Amino acid sequence: MTRTLIRNGRVVTVDPALGDFDDCDILIVGDRIAEVRPNIVADVDEVIDARDKIVIPGLINAHLHTWQTGLRSIGSGWTGPDYHRIMHGNLGTRFLPDDNYIGTLLGALEQLSGGVTTIFDWCHDITSIDYAHRSIDALEETGIRAVFGHGSAKPNAAEGQLPFTHIPHPRERLEELRKGRLSSDDGLVTLAAAILGPQFSIPEVVEHDFRMARDLGLLSSSHAARRPSDWVSPEGFRIPAKLGLLDASHNVVHGNYIDDAELQLIVESGASVTVTANIEIHVHPMDPVSGRLLELGAMPSLGIDSVPLANSDFFNEMRLAMLYQRAVDQRTAYRAGGPPLANLPVPPRQVLEWATIGGARALGMEDRLGSLTPGKKADIVLIDGLALNMFPVHEPTFSTVQQANAANVDTVLVDGVVRKRGGKLVYDDGLLARRRTEMLHSVSRIIAESGYRRDAT
Repeated sequence: MTRTLIRNGRVVTVDPALGDFDDCDILIVGDRIAEVRPNIVADVDEVIDARDKIVIPGLINAHLHTWQTGLRSIGSGWTGPDYHRIMHGNLGTRFLPDDNYIGTLLGALEQLSGGVTTIFDWCHDITSIDYAHRSIDALEETGIRAVFGHGSAKPNAAEGQLPFTHIPHPRERLEELRKGRLSSDDGLVTLAAAILGPQFSIPEVVEHDFRMARDLGLLSSSHAARRPSDWVSPEGFRIPAKLGLLDASHNVVHGNYIDDAELQLIVESGASVTVTANIEIHVHPMDPVSGRLLELGAMPSLGIDSVPLANSDFFNEMRLAMLYQRAVDQRTAYRAGGPPLANLPVPPRQVLEWATIGGARALGMEDRLGSLTPGKKADIVLIDGLALNMFPVHEPTFSTVQQANAANVDTVLVDGVVRKRGGKLVYDDGLLARRRTEMLHSVSRIIAESGYRRDAT
């Protein structure tokens, strides 16, 4: 069993029982953290010098449509309806299984390089099992930890066809994966059901999909990003709640338009909520639900969502989620006629918790991930504290949340295996160059077939 020692780092454990250390070692045995303390003496196979580095738990991106990576920033001028019309109604219908592979591969490598060790890969362009297998091929190749969310495509219905809102999730595909390559819940890549949810499907489909996930023992996740007038099932999450199907095994994404009573129902059920502040501010008039979750005693998780519209740097997502909630709280206090706030809401440590513990909780992995606690998985990130945008580091958590970006990530370990070292991914340079060429061919064909003009918006 491989033994690795991370030596002399400024360690932010995100474990309140352990706290932080200015000069600390971490002993890794196999895929687990064995010890976190100064001055560890042990026989090891490798020593990683963490002097002048901030050491944090691996970040957890709890919502990412990784298959869309090759269309990066193409939708920077899109509205919400534009996204559904152009992406799901046109561009997404042109993808083939190998297009999913290349987008997922480079997207997962990008997340790894940027300090994200776990993603919820919410894959919702699947029209045959081949799409799922090629996406999983890519995840496994990168070495990232991933929950593969098997979703379904949302094309515009042809005349005489049922719209996607009326079609149950294809159980047979999930069962094939569950009984086959993703049968284990302990692997680096595990399975989840990326279902439509009540805002995007009729009540019969809501019940079918929630029961299916329950029957298969799977985490499920659904989008909740429509204005109430557009909800397909106006009862919303009260439908699975009344059926006893809403619990900690479900993850709600966005939730901006959900009223306080329904949000409280979701929280009290144990379900998690993922905020994607960059996207939500981009296309929605209602605020991200971070503050409302905090008032209910719940912890958000964070996600990037859609790279065609959003910045994919997870440090940026943390910062934006923190700053936007601060702005909301300060405006609320001001409009109520109160004095300036005595303390800024959402301190940096809290948003770092959303990006680690919150993500682990949303994925049902808090016992394994989210903090640098002995016994948990060795998913660890080292940030270069000598970088010009980081130096000098006075308080490591402040510097991590308020200053760092993906380029500052020096070293990444997943399951105790080094996936980035000295600022460079452990991935063959020649192969990466070929994969970039493949991505360009892939997206050029997709755009050409779609007839989409990139300067259209």
